[in-house]
Amino acid sequence: MLYHVTMSLDGYIAGPDDDMSWLAGHVGPNPLVDEFLPNLGALLIGAHTFGLAATAGGAPYGGVWTGPMFVLAPPPDPAPAGFQFVAGDLDAAVSTAKAAAGDKYVAILGANVAKRCLEAGLLDEILVHVAPLMLGDGTRLFEHAGGTNVALERIRDSSTPQAVNLWYRVAQRDRP
Repeated sequence: MLYHVTMSLDGYIAGPDDDMSWLAGHVGPNPLVDEFLPNLGALLIGAHTFGLAATAGGAPYGGVWTGPMFVLAPPPDPAPAGFQFVAGDLDAAVSTAKAAAGDKYVAILGANVAKRCLEAGLLDEILVHVAPLMLGDGTRLFEHAGGTNVALERIRDSSTPQAVNLWYRVAQRDRP
């Protein structure tokens, strides 16, 4: 399981009121993303992130990638084509997405799902693109009241004019 996200330098993945308009100037050509996408087998999307994307009419990865997409929520009525809804248990949703991905990555889209996977010991890697701007408020990359230390091991880093790419492995700890 890999959390794949772009954030501002001050740690926000969405601006106030879930504003994502800032992202447009920071997703330009990125060789690391081009290298990653063929290794992406499935998406696990949070309900809130799905709702924002559905409202905006956007396709994940700008429509360049297609594959199985699982939304951790009950299906809306009518359910949109191309998405499978896996309400309930996080472990079951992760298992379903992993089975669909085969030997490729399952990428998480959504701060809450990423946080839940991290807390459950299900998050293996984090690939974050740090955009050169500060939003000042919004949705944080990881929000955890009371804090916790999570050790990360650097896998790779690189940069483009639009972002600095940081790829980490979550250090082994008491993981199921």
